[in-house]
Amino acid sequence: QNSAAVFRKTRVEDFITSLKVNVLSNLTNEKKTVHFLKLSAPWDVLVYYAEELSLRAPLQAQPTPDFNTSARVLKRLCIPNIMAESVPNRPLDYYTCAFRRSKMNRFLGCDNHETYFTNTQRHRIVFEILARTLYGKRKRAEVGVARLLNEGAYTAAFPLHEGPFQLPEYEVCPDELNQRQVLFHYWARWSKWYKYQPLDHIREYFGEKIALYFAWLGFYTAWLLPAAVVGTLVFVAGVIKEICESGDSYLMCPLCNTCQTWNMSDICPMAKIGYLFDHPGTVVFSVFMSFWAVTFLEYWKRKMATLAHHWDCMDFHEEEERPRPEFAAMAPAMEQNPVTGVKEPYFPEKARLSRMLTGSMVIVIMLCVVMIFLVTVIMYRGIISVMMFHTGSPVLRTQVHHIQYVFIGICWRKSKFQQFHAVITDKFFSPCMHRTQTEYEDAFTFKVFIFQFVNFYSSPFYVAFFKGRFVGYPTNYGTLFGMRNEDCGSGGCLIELAEQLFIIMVGKQLISNVQEFIIPKVKAWRQKRAMDKVRGGKASHEPRRWEEDYQLVQCEGLFEEYLEMVLQFGFITIFVAAFPLAPLFALLNNWVEVRLDAHKFVCEYRRPVAERVQNIGVWFNILEALSHMSVIANAFLIAFTSDFLPRLLYQYKFDYDLRGYVNFTLAYAPVNYTASHNRRQIWASFRDDNGNYTLIYWELLAVRLGFIIAFEHVVFFVLRAIDWMVPDIPESLELKIKRERYLAKQALAENQEALLVSRGRGATPGICGLTRRHKLTTPHTMPSLKVI
Repeated sequence: QNSAAVFRKTRVEDFITSLKVNVLSNLTNEKKTVHFLKLSAPWDVLVYYAEELSLRAPLQAQPTPDFNTSARVLKRLCIPNIMAESVPNRPLDYYTCAFRRSKMNRFLGCDNHETYFTNTQRHRIVFEILARTLYGKRKRAEVGVARLLNEGAYTAAFPLHEGPFQLPEYEVCPDELNQRQVLFHYWARWSKWYKYQPLDHIREYFGEKIALYFAWLGFYTAWLLPAAVVGTLVFVAGVIKEICESGDSYLMCPLCNTCQTWNMSDICPMAKIGYLFDHPGTVVFSVFMSFWAVTFLEYWKRKMATLAHHWDCMDFHEEEERPRPEFAAMAPAMEQNPVTGVKEPYFPEKARLSRMLTGSMVIVIMLCVVMIFLVTVIMYRGIISVMMFHTGSPVLRTQVHHIQYVFIGICWRKSKFQQFHAVITDKFFSPCMHRTQTEYEDAFTFKVFIFQFVNFYSSPFYVAFFKGRFVGYPTNYGTLFGMRNEDCGSGGCLIELAEQLFIIMVGKQLISNVQEFIIPKVKAWRQKRAMDKVRGGKASHEPRRWEEDYQLVQCEGLFEEYLEMVLQFGFITIFVAAFPLAPLFALLNNWVEVRLDAHKFVCEYRRPVAERVQNIGVWFNILEALSHMSVIANAFLIAFTSDFLPRLLYQYKFDYDLRGYVNFTLAYAPVNYTASHNRRQIWASFRDDNGNYTLIYWELLAVRLGFIIAFEHVVFFVLRAIDWMVPDIPESLELKIKRERYLAKQALAENQEALLVSRGRGATPGICGLTRRHKLTTPHTMPSLKVI
């Protein structure tokens, strides 16, 4: 342990020597020492890295646009808009171009060195220096503060918040509030749940990456409203009586080898509930949700392009994003960038593929483990079913499958297996293979999501498309490892699928929200307790900003936030035919989620480093894949799991009022099976007395296959039409882009006179904090951070 501490101390001193910073303050006692270091960049450093990072410089102010479509519609209709609210200190909007030191006099506000660069720009520059600083051997990728954090040399590295988020006790003008107080008062409070989000303020304080997440979450939540209304109307239609009036007329075959026979009238309550999910309205709603998903994504592309241009990151990925420090350190060769023409570090294709193949094998192994867990759960459910049938309780006998799903469903959803997989993927994943941070995050997200998709969707897919398909028939039941294959419950597979979705959309989301509310508070309490121990319970002064921020919770990124919402999107689109209320519960959850996440970022998280992004990354591709998968899944769900087509065929061939439909769906058990049980028994199938499929079965199979083909072709044709009719970039935005390019060309011309009048932009200097546990020997008189 002592040698490890000395090794970390040496690395810290090498890192500090490269940075040349001042020790800000120390908190010490006999057992532990915490050092805080303040990093600041002088004007020359800011200018150098502003050009290096291609930061955007203001050319000309323009009116701030209104991106809320609902606000414009309500204004045209002269309807008061209770969602709108005036938020103070809204950032100005500018036409911009890439920063150039030689053209400083052409940019607005260049004379004021204190306010020209915003806080987030200063944070980004300082963190870029920290990420590039070499403290060991370059070939071992001993570069950057991130690796020092992983090794335990430092405990945290974070920008400082602007100040307290609590409003002052005395009355103050709204324009005098700091940025954090503005976000808390006008956004993060629960009483603002129905107000528009101040996206420009979020972007100015947290950066484009976090602002784009909240923009997507708000846009998605707003689009859930029509889906929730239509789904609720579909749900309240229909009730069935024939099963409830059958009495003892239908004696059903046992559902397991050692179970007893049961009467169909025993499942009357579940039959009534099942018809709420399975009637002709669900088919219409499935088509509606397919159109809804694609239309939502098309309009989000327009919204995303508008925000990317408004926030000056429209061409960030292709032209401005720099290689990751780990990639630059490990790359064995240099190659010219085909876009910028600048030579950059490069990995040969052969080395890239070999390392990526290793990471992919880890994913395959983990997927196999998930499938083993699924088979184990299926066998466990079979054993529990037999035990519950033997209790003799009428409730347990008829509701056994539903009771299992409530218990097993919650345990499966809340298992820690998915967190374990994320850690394994991160360990075996090759971060040095991806040139930019965006490419790395997209690749990592895709790999982890594949596992999460199988983990979360395997059970619903099994119930929807496989359960009850391989049961066989009396005297010839199918088996798995000596156990009879699992059959659908007494109410059918569709009601079981609806129950699973209910558990996910209500139980899991409720538990997740409670955890998100409690866990950050517990972590912050533990962090504050640790700091109090360092102080010894006797603070010599009021806690300073860096000490208060150190007591907050480390922000772990947006992966978990996106994952939760994208999985939710899949559940409300892929299985919507089984549970029309899914959009309603998603809407209620997201209203809470927006304010819960806002409160965490403003009040409970350390301030994350602002990151520039052009879009939501690979998450959009995943959403598109889920929307297309939903069309196929709903077609098969309606055709093979729902009773819609059997009812339709019976109405066409026999009786439009469905009199005798239940008897139509039943078959008598074979004679030898009936003789052994002393009474003629029936079961749900289209078979004759010998167990062979009847002509009705083949007719129904043809109808089902024809429905799938017709459903997919019609829906996909309309989806392509919607994609063609809705342009990805609005026409008004294309005009703004052309105007901006013209101004940039004029401003950067060598012999062109100054087009713009200098104008200051209000902002405060940025600070970034580091904390570590080892005593430093760096002199206090060393200069501030210099160009490296």
